[in-house]
Amino acid sequence: MNSHPTIDAMRTAAQVLSSGDVRDKIRAVQCAQDALDAAKAMLLAELEASKDYEIDGASTLNTWVRNQLRLNPGQATVLVKNVVALRDLPLMAGAAMSGQISAAHVRVFVYGLRHVGLEPMRQFEDVLVDVASHHEPAELFEAVKHLKDTIHPEDLDDAWERGMDKEDIAVDALPDGWHVTGFLNTVTGAKLKKVLDSVSAPHDAEDTRTGAQRRVQGLDDLLTDILGNGLPSDKGVKPHLSVFVDADTLEAAASHVKATTENPHLIPDPMPATEPAKLAGHGAIGPNLLMYLLCVSDFTAFLMKNGGSDRQAQVLNAGTAKYQPNLLQRRSVIARQHGVCATPGCHHTHLEIHHSIWWSLGGPTDLDLLVGLCTRCHHLLHRGRLNITGNAVDGFTFTTKAGRTLRRRRRSNYRQAA
Repeated sequence: MNSHPTIDAMRTAAQVLSSGDVRDKIRAVQCAQDALDAAKAMLLAELEASKDYEIDGASTLNTWVRNQLRLNPGQATVLVKNVVALRDLPLMAGAAMSGQISAAHVRVFVYGLRHVGLEPMRQFEDVLVDVASHHEPAELFEAVKHLKDTIHPEDLDDAWERGMDKEDIAVDALPDGWHVTGFLNTVTGAKLKKVLDSVSAPHDAEDTRTGAQRRVQGLDDLLTDILGNGLPSDKGVKPHLSVFVDADTLEAAASHVKATTENPHLIPDPMPATEPAKLAGHGAIGPNLLMYLLCVSDFTAFLMKNGGSDRQAQVLNAGTAKYQPNLLQRRSVIARQHGVCATPGCHHTHLEIHHSIWWSLGGPTDLDLLVGLCTRCHHLLHRGRLNITGNAVDGFTFTTKAGRTLRRRRRSNYRQAA
């Protein structure tokens, strides 16, 4: 190993530290540190070639680095990988030994050797070293990535196909909101990014919202518009958010929120112990959110009671003369199920109305015999993999193709309760 460039960098740092501008001191120290990092990697390359790490009882160079230099496994792995780059790319090694480029730049060259190849990296080594000498590691990475994309364009299609296999998106309910996770393929992700960029742009120079606030508000505005106008109705029922609340809860929430907003300096009386309002697909919500949703929404009232026959359901029963349930029947089924698929364990909220006694087998369009299923469960039923018996008064029973009864982990909401 030629140690002169490193020694020169250290000598320069020592001279500058004794006198000179503080900015020059910092730059000189950084240069010496980068040179020492490179020298350490070059010495490790010699150690690897000699296998002398075995003298200290280490079976690999990585183990020796962890034990003798007291580095964690991640740091040791990075340092050992840098050895390869410094050994195979002499121009880059010289720049590193003199402190012109940092260990972070060297790691980018390691990436290039692995993903671009030795020969292309050597062919463009002088250009890449020049980029590294004048720019930060991120700029160097973009240059190496561009070289990779130019030489191996087939890798781009491979990456796209891998993305297609990985794609997924989940929206899970949490006590304080919703958690969105997932992975989108190249095209779908680009579309989402374009939409978010468009709807989250600042309104004007006076728009002081943060980027996060603008993105969330823009997405909320977009979804509100789509739910209101952009989705087709399902037999008269447009896709919408559903909130289910007892009359007592609604009255108590209204009084509570009014008291807290009109007299914010006073400690309000606690809410009475009423059944909490529920947002379909999410769960219980508080009185303030309930009143907000009521303020911006339409609502439909249903008369409900526990047990027995529902007089309103009898009025809505259409007998066998009509196949399609009417709009009020559909809304009643959705309300009875709190907007969630009736199949135990399923939490989907976009529902289709099914005759528990099939219309083709003489089943009437009675409210007690109608059940709301998500599209997937509805398909499973008509493919013979799910069976439903019973009625809304006594409770529906769900069984699999093998005859196993599906049971829900919580008390059923689908008994006729009005």
